[in-house]
Amino acid sequence: MINEQIRDKEVRLIDEEGNQLGIVSSREAQKIADERKLDLVKIAPTAKPPVCRIMDYGKYKFDQAKKEKEARKKQKTVDVKELRLSPSIDTHDIQVKVKKAIEFLKDGDKVKVSIRFRGREIGHSKTANIILENFAKDISEYGVVDKPPKMEAKSLVMFLAPKSSK
Repeated sequence: MINEQIRDKEVRLIDEEGNQLGIVSSREAQKIADERKLDLVKIAPTAKPPVCRIMDYGKYKFDQAKKEKEARKKQKTVDVKELRLSPSIDTHDIQVKVKKAIEFLKDGDKVKVSIRFRGREIGHSKTANIILENFAKDISEYGVVDKPPKMEAKSLVMFLAPKSSK
């Protein structure tokens, strides 16, 4: 609540430097704020009596927005990138996927490596496990296994995380 929105009889008043001016009526507090060409802002409505502060409310809101924007800039979102392999993948094709996974890990993203089985390929799940183990060894310099290979429906899935985050 600011300025005329404050309907309390008495308020504890704090000036713009942070000094307490004591308990005064809300009209008198508003008058003091108007004389200083500032706003009266209720900062602790549940206190007895409520605490109000004299400040430039527009500048305060601007500074808060600026701080929030700065905090959002510093945040890093971690994305999960997915690489799909097949149980009959060739060695060179695996190396291409390894390079791509290393790129993702260097950017700080997690990588989901999945081998999808179609039809009777599901009988070759042991070879798929070996492919994923070799994949994990190839990227071990840049990342670690976050979640080991696990069957999910018709796919064998493994998650890799960048080494710096572990």
